Amino acid sequence: MAETSTVPVSRPFNFRLAAGIPIGIMVLLLIFDPTAVDYFLANLFYVPGQGFIGAHSYWLETVLHDRAKQVVIILAVLFAVGFAASWVVASLRPWRRTLGYIVLAMGLSTGIITPLKNLTQVQCPWSLSDFGGVETHTPLLSHRAPSLKPGLCWPGGHAATGFSLLALFFALRDRKPRAARVALAVALGLGVLFSLGRMMQGAHFLSHNVWTLLIDWLICLACYRWLLYRPQPAAVPAGAAVNT
Repeated sequence: MAETSTVPVSRPFNFRLAAGIPIGIMVLLLIFDPTAVDYFLANLFYVPGQGFIGAHSYWLETVLHDRAKQVVIILAVLFAVGFAASWVVASLRPWRRTLGYIVLAMGLSTGIITPLKNLTQVQCPWSLSDFGGVETHTPLLSHRAPSLKPGLCWPGGHAATGFSLLALFFALRDRKPRAARVALAVALGLGVLFSLGRMMQGAHFLSHNVWTLLIDWLICLACYRWLLYRPQPAAVPAGAAVNT
């Protein structure tokens, strides 16, 4: 049976909870410095005198970083082409708003990373003196130690490549709930995998990537609320008279 592409109303969704939990986690990360956890995990991947175990890994750098990022970029370009084509291809017109949402949400989820990196100037683990580098570690909200080479490692850029696919969950949840759940699992799985790979290379701490997940989730959520969400119509009380 063919699925209709017109969605009159959206499935119920608790926006307060969906936004409140990540915002709450953000507040906790700002109040309680995660440096101890970050260092504990980073030390699992670091060998004194040799460096991070994934620093020269072909699999981590070429396949999981470069090629995987290219695949996601190609996917985003295809969605952008589909959105542009929806203005001339009749069969794509009912999907125009959904395609536009995906392009916008994925674009913002990845595009916001570089400005935040430039703003925060957080050093990467591999640059720190504790891990064979020369820079001094400073928490996110602390004054940066003097450096000739400001850091560009918060939030995690490659993690955003995977977590940007959270847009597919929101794009599908009102049309294909089962596919939406699969998309959610894929986005979270890839984001975690990309995060772990970069942590093994010394490019990011865990907290850098957690922030990426929270930021990207909120971006995709906000775009969904703005572009796709159609709330259930308000119920009319039984017996209410209609004036004519």
